[in-house]
Amino acid sequence: MEDSVTIVLDSVTLLSGICGANDGNLKIMENSLGGRIAARGNEITLDGADETGILHFKTMMDSLISVVREGEIPSPEYVAALAQTLSPNNLNDVMHNAAIQIPHGFRRVYPRGRGQAAYIQGMRSCDITFCIGPAGTGKTYIAVAEALRLVLSKTQRKLVLTRPVVEAGESLGFLPGDLAQKINPYLRPLYDAMESLVPYEIIRKMEEHRTIEIAPLAYMRGRSLNDCVVILDEAQNTTKEQMKMFLTRIGSGARAVITGDATQVDLPKRTESGLLHAVEVLRNVEGLHFAWLHTADVVRNPLIKKIIQAYDDRDA
Repeated sequence: MEDSVTIVLDSVTLLSGICGANDGNLKIMENSLGGRIAARGNEITLDGADETGILHFKTMMDSLISVVREGEIPSPEYVAALAQTLSPNNLNDVMHNAAIQIPHGFRRVYPRGRGQAAYIQGMRSCDITFCIGPAGTGKTYIAVAEALRLVLSKTQRKLVLTRPVVEAGESLGFLPGDLAQKINPYLRPLYDAMESLVPYEIIRKMEEHRTIEIAPLAYMRGRSLNDCVVILDEAQNTTKEQMKMFLTRIGSGARAVITGDATQVDLPKRTESGLLHAVEVLRNVEGLHFAWLHTADVVRNPLIKKIIQAYDDRDA
């Protein structure tokens, strides 16, 4: 049985934020729920949906209203993520409890689906988290956002960024400058994420106060990383020995996030990836969290999903 429901909003600002540019958010909801959604005056109406569609519509509207009232503008990607996590009993809990509020940040970071939400919850509940997934699924972005939250809220002492120095099929040759300048090109994706989350002035002050440290993975040997949050990016390019060395650096009160894409290993042939080896060896160790993101979790340009799928189909 088809029916309709109308949500009456208390302000035009609320209506505008929910609808999005050119009512783009409403169109995404229509595609997900079925029926027709229209905005008139200060009302949003869903017509021609079944009982489940109406229930989901109400749940999504409750979530979007909460987001707009908190000063955020829901993006089309966020609305699409809500649609993927449709479950009236826990949708608000899944999306809101995993939101990342960075002190002095540009905006609150919401998970774009259950996969990212589980990843965030894993980082908060376990000292060491592995996140494995294809390009564009937010592995690095989410890790950096949570790390900035911990450091800028003074929950952790500093942020350590590292990755193996392995070039993707071409040599960059000799790089001039000090250690930070030499490794900067390799860590640029981490800095891109930080600059999209907080003002550059915040990053500069963190560097001045040494609350951000960048280091090649090779320089980790012999250290004990205490009371800090450590991100190991591009971990698929670690060797087995490097991964073991890194994991045994994690000291008291520290948190570590290891991210990687199992499909983009740039190690020499016949060299086993330390990330894949660690997943196999450590899968049953209590206290570790393994987050698996998939093509459906891609939040970059929508074409990326198609590109990844095309490569997967060709390699199958």
